[in-house]
Amino acid sequence: MTKKLKIALAQLNPLVGDVTGNVNKLITIRSKLDSDVDLLVAPELYVSGYPIDDLVLREDFLNLVESEIKRLVEITKDRKSALIFGAPRKDKISIKNSVYVVENGRIVAIKDKFELPNTGVFDEQRIFTQGKLEDCADIKNIKFGLPICEDIWEKTVLEKLSKSGAEIIIAINASPFTITKSFERERIALSRVKETELPLIYLNRTGGQDELIFDGSSFALNHNGNKFFCSSEFKEEVSFINFEKQNEKWVGSGNLNKNTSDIERLYKALVLGLRDYVNNNKFSGVVLGLSGGIDSALVAAIATDAFGPKKVQAIMLPSPFTGKESLNDANDTANFLKIKFSNLEINEAMKIIDKTLGKFNGKNFSPGVTEENIQSRLRGLLLMALSNRYGYMVLATGNKSEYAVGYSTLYGDMCGGFAPIKDVWKTDVFKLCKWRNENFSELFKGPKGKVIPNNIITKAPTAELKENQKDTDNLPEYEILDEILKGLVEREISVEKIISKGFERKIVEKTAQLLARSEYKRFQAAPGPKVTSKAFGRDRRFPLTSGFRNWN
Repeated sequence: MTKKLKIALAQLNPLVGDVTGNVNKLITIRSKLDSDVDLLVAPELYVSGYPIDDLVLREDFLNLVESEIKRLVEITKDRKSALIFGAPRKDKISIKNSVYVVENGRIVAIKDKFELPNTGVFDEQRIFTQGKLEDCADIKNIKFGLPICEDIWEKTVLEKLSKSGAEIIIAINASPFTITKSFERERIALSRVKETELPLIYLNRTGGQDELIFDGSSFALNHNGNKFFCSSEFKEEVSFINFEKQNEKWVGSGNLNKNTSDIERLYKALVLGLRDYVNNNKFSGVVLGLSGGIDSALVAAIATDAFGPKKVQAIMLPSPFTGKESLNDANDTANFLKIKFSNLEINEAMKIIDKTLGKFNGKNFSPGVTEENIQSRLRGLLLMALSNRYGYMVLATGNKSEYAVGYSTLYGDMCGGFAPIKDVWKTDVFKLCKWRNENFSELFKGPKGKVIPNNIITKAPTAELKENQKDTDNLPEYEILDEILKGLVEREISVEKIISKGFERKIVEKTAQLLARSEYKRFQAAPGPKVTSKAFGRDRRFPLTSGFRNWN
């Protein structure tokens, strides 16, 4: 009877669609394992990458997946470690989200996902068919329960596996990051362990895929609920855990990495999400407008940590309303980060546009929002021109608070290929800047030490599109605005309920109105990484045209 077991957990970063590349990586990892490793486990839908969306509906894609799985089967003929991995599977006329067990040159088990999430960013019921409630898989004479991600969030699947005689649970996952997600996962896993009294291994993927970030943060709990293993965050790695049978119970041991703070996890997530999006889409670097404000300074820091100073080009695009303080702050930021920095004035271009518009219908208009937006759009035009010329991706620098209330210019500061802080509230922008000035990580490619001038963090935010302009001319203080917006956006609560919490009616109603009126802008915004419980885009879907009003 088997008394000991060694499992290799491959917390990997697969690329969606790169089926051959993903399989090659897994084969290479297996070839380097010691002979005493019994199992090598890869995450949910590892072979195809996740999320695959409608790519999984293509017959040629599924044929490629099937062909590469055969390659994985072939390499196990050496009778070394067995493989557990996730892949899509065509079953007659339906497609399943499945976990494969491959050992000694054959597929010994296939189990299908039962709980298919269909909320927020998840559309699995659209492309996958629900599997049946599965029994255990017999590997190395041990009965394993093999739930897939959402399967452990409800009792049903693990209850069935427990009754089927499972001895160890291995849950493979592709669980996207949010600030609080790691705590939620561990809470759910602990509940399942208490119910079944079975050890549970939670393996998650890592890396960025479009607007989703996967943090890894894999872990394992013993049958008594004690955590005995925790992986690194936001990092590819192969970890090893050992099981030994004691008093008819499997008891695991492994390394425990330290937990990090919410702000540290958030900053690392933004770096990884940006890095993978730009690199996987084959851009040679990034370019952004560096205004001397806090948002662009943070984006510049994230970009530098993602790619290193040599791949970041910052452009100052001053107008007559740009103050000397902003010019100095932008220059200091570039010096701190050691990035390339150029100055392109838009004064003359503004005059040309003003003269051209003045000929329209022969009417004279007083300067106003039109002229303010022209400045922003001229900056967007120049940044996109530089992108075309040098092959750099333009980074939009707006934050979630601004996107929520429309305090941004369509085809201006909203233009770009990616918006790294699109899902970051303004109040968190300040926290992230302060954290980065005091901290560093091996994941970063930027310089150590202070990277954002103190003056940028402490001065009053302004768009500088007219004389003496401040954000608070049109918006409440961000501490108030963000709390109202969190209620409206993330918790979907009513205006009246927010007012009942002590917020001023006039401010809440105006905020709700601005949120609704800016829907069309957000629809056209660049993609950006999801880091909160509800991000704009595929996570929060509202009609562009609506007669509903939740304000007076």
